[in-house]
Amino acid sequence: MSESNPFMIQRVISNNAVLVSLENSNKEIVLMGKGLGFGAKTGMTLLPSDPRIEKKFRIDGEESRNQFKALAEQVDPKVLDVSQEIISLITTEFNSELNEQIFIALPSHIQFALYRLENQIDIANPFIYEIQALHSKEFALAQKAADLIEKKFNIDIPETEVGFLAMHIQSAVCHISVGNIVKWTHVIQDAVALIEEERGFKIPRSSLDYIRLITHLRFAIERLTDGQKSPNPFVSQLRDLKEEYALGLKIGKLLEERLGVSVSDDEIGYVVMHLYRLFQHYGKKG
Repeated sequence: MSESNPFMIQRVISNNAVLVSLENSNKEIVLMGKGLGFGAKTGMTLLPSDPRIEKKFRIDGEESRNQFKALAEQVDPKVLDVSQEIISLITTEFNSELNEQIFIALPSHIQFALYRLENQIDIANPFIYEIQALHSKEFALAQKAADLIEKKFNIDIPETEVGFLAMHIQSAVCHISVGNIVKWTHVIQDAVALIEEERGFKIPRSSLDYIRLITHLRFAIERLTDGQKSPNPFVSQLRDLKEEYALGLKIGKLLEERLGVSVSDDEIGYVVMHLYRLFQHYGKKG
């Protein structure tokens, strides 16, 4: 289909976004741009050269299209507007193709978050330390998103909510579901808790040791779930670190049980290297 063919507006999403189809095609695209939806009506056409068009996102799959259309009917247009602004920030900051689910997940989350905040329903975010450490760029962008929401709705957005927004940004950028991000973060927390319980020390959450450990665990989980291998040339020597290796095996078992994967000796070895550093800093049990 030629780029000169006009778009047919299927639905006005907000003042800044419209759902369109390509002429003589069932392919649907979200067009975003300031004022693009203002005064627009279903059935009108837009030229691809329209200077107001800033971003284009294809919505693939019948289920996603139906969800998106239902969203446009059920969500406050102001929420849709601020969601599009935030999505524009994400695409500009990361310069990458986003997971299409962000168009559904983000406005749904913001609408529910506003309801909770307006009705003083507090939901704790148990992952705030991990999110800040593992996804600092996403967290910084989530703070900008929170500022936009605060200005548009005249409501304070707490840090816990910034953390939830960061998870949605991470999901969009890395094409990982929010559910998997939550699951993996739970596993990381439990692995850290196992280390602290076994060794009798507490790792300061703001310390470089903590950031190194959870960053390693995060990438290890990605490798394991993707079936990637990471050879460790020191694994035979690392077995000589009896206490560290024994705990490394326990962490490997935890990962296997929670993720349904097989953890190799190489991966155990990398965990042992981090445990050795921790033991040197915080002392061995007993």
